Amino acid sequence: MRSVIICESMFGNTDLLAAAVEQGLGSAGGEADLVEVGAAYAQGRHFAGCDLLVVAAPTHALTLSRPESRAEAVARGADPRREPIGVREWLGTLEDVLPASRPRPLVAVFDTRVLKAKHWPGSAAHRAARTLRKAGFTVLDRRSFYVEGIAGPLVPGEVERAGAWGRRLAGLAAARASSNGETNGNSNGAETGC
Repeated sequence: MRSVIICESMFGNTDLLAAAVEQGLGSAGGEADLVEVGAAYAQGRHFAGCDLLVVAAPTHALTLSRPESRAEAVARGADPRREPIGVREWLGTLEDVLPASRPRPLVAVFDTRVLKAKHWPGSAAHRAARTLRKAGFTVLDRRSFYVEGIAGPLVPGEVERAGAWGRRLAGLAAARASSNGETNGNSNGAETGC
């Protein structure tokens, strides 16, 4: 199974979790590539042969980041090189970077959220999953991971939880492929093979 993880991270917390998910996927026998969202956007990257697409983003104001919220993060000390492009903008280009042929890869999404907002409605993962479903993708799973404050650090145990989630995703994707007779698709064209 080949996976691609597209990651937006302003303070590095989402990066750490994406790396743990990558390791979890790899430990389950898959091949995983971690790509920063700005690089994916600039390269117009195609995902030929991708079975699972994982999208990772920080939650800003209960949703995906916007240029204004990224500028605010930079004002709070985030890496200014991460400001120009976020997952929201990258999702807008998805039709251009995927081959015209179907079927589509399975998708999983996760976000980082401030722990004190754990029970608040809305999150970057929720918004990304909704956008991807509207575009015809099958969302395999959605998860939130937690940070202590806007700039972090991660809540203890979250890196381990992300690694376990990566292993779980590998199992879910393999089960889905097996249940489809490894035909890399289903009737709605929303399965494997970017």
